[in-house]
Amino acid sequence: MIKEKYFELIDTIGSTIQRARENAIRAINTELVRANWEIGKHIVEFEQGGHERAEYGSDLLSNISKDLKLRFGKGFGRRNVLDMRRFYLSYPKWQTVSAKLNWSQFIVLIGISDESARKFYEKQSIHENWSKRELERQINSSLYERLVLSKNKKDVLHLSVKDKPTSTPAELIKDPYVLDFLKIPQSNKVTEKQLEQKIIDNLQLFLLELGKGLTFVGRQYKISLRNKHFYIDLVFYHRILKCFILIDLKTKAVRHTDIGQMNLYLNFFKKEENAEGDNDPMGIILSADKDEVLVEYATGGISNKIFVSKYQLYLPNKKQLEKQVKSIMEEG
Repeated sequence: MIKEKYFELIDTIGSTIQRARENAIRAINTELVRANWEIGKHIVEFEQGGHERAEYGSDLLSNISKDLKLRFGKGFGRRNVLDMRRFYLSYPKWQTVSAKLNWSQFIVLIGISDESARKFYEKQSIHENWSKRELERQINSSLYERLVLSKNKKDVLHLSVKDKPTSTPAELIKDPYVLDFLKIPQSNKVTEKQLEQKIIDNLQLFLLELGKGLTFVGRQYKISLRNKHFYIDLVFYHRILKCFILIDLKTKAVRHTDIGQMNLYLNFFKKEENAEGDNDPMGIILSADKDEVLVEYATGGISNKIFVSKYQLYLPNKKQLEKQVKSIMEEG
């Protein structure tokens, strides 16, 4: 008994130390971000006083960098000072600077010129708890542009400003999903089994592409109806939506029979797998291609939540997507 109490004491002390360290890191991060914001503010106010413009061709930033390095050492290169200035220009009100993001994440965000896109990635970084590396990957995979093209303008702008994480199944869905992390050459033809194995081998990155709140349940999930057996490629559970997510992989264009099969899976899960408190399951058919009209007619009248999305094995053409998004945003 004494030994158990002692180990409880060590655990309690350990939790206190860990919490103190985490709080210290957050405090340091907040002070660093605030200091860099204030430095940027001082530079911009100096410019506005008519002294000199700190543009790329100006010597002002170089001189500031040189003098700060002499006084305070590393961390004040010209690029760093330029980032501080850009940071203030992007966030002129300190109250709008989130304490949940660190300086390295803000450097990534201020590189986004479109304000709506920047706000979107900022909110999603907070909700999804993205690291700097994860944030960069989502930007490089054109997540914002993909969502604008696959959802309506109003929905995406809502995601840019809302203060709550994903709350509806429709918000979870992307079209297309980008699976570049599988490193499958575009020219290669893979079977559904090979695609599934690649996803399992890169499960952490696949979960990142799917979005926050998902936990992996199993692969080739077996369900039996009398003497017939069916196998669902991937099954997840969404902790926020409180529902099962069933994923069926198709390396060819989706067929109406695929949608019917997913409907069967969902009905089975509602009856046999859902526990008290679970919401109705939803299904995602992830296919290499799809006919929008076929999907519309095949899903019409089905009460179950079935979504059909394409996947890409390579990053989309960012410039082309940005051009399409600009056109959509400028409409009425």
